[in-house]
Amino acid sequence: MDLAFRQAEAAYARGEVPIGAVLVDPAGGEVLAADHNRVEEWHDPTAHAELLVIRAVATGRQEKRLPFADLYVTLEPCAMCAAAISFARLRRVHFAAPDPKGGGILHGGKFYSQPTCHHRPEVIAGPIEAETRSADLLRSFFRARR
Repeated sequence: MDLAFRQAEAAYARGEVPIGAVLVDPAGGEVLAADHNRVEEWHDPTAHAELLVIRAVATGRQEKRLPFADLYVTLEPCAMCAAAISFARLRRVHFAAPDPKGGGILHGGKFYSQPTCHHRPEVIAGPIEAETRSADLLRSFFRARR
């Protein structure tokens, strides 16, 4: 998760919403991809950190499903990212902080709770230290913009 936070800090420095994600092969602990939000930079509303790491690994391996991979992300994925995680068949999702306004796993549409969801990864919400770190970074980012 520390690498995901380093990615979130890089996003913050670039004026992006500070969310970072890392895709890992848990069998050997290999980091497969790490990135942060690039919505502003690319003028692309789909350039969320989660989608970027899934795309990087899927296209690099030329595989549309990544059932061996675990995702670490600093904020609860939105509904779009939750769907992509399900479609990629990721094994597990670790997130640092819940997102009551925009989250799609524990909040909002609760994507994995829907009967139409074909794949439900294991979901692990971060310990309080990670939640606090993520919340503090996001608060600082948005406070500076107001």
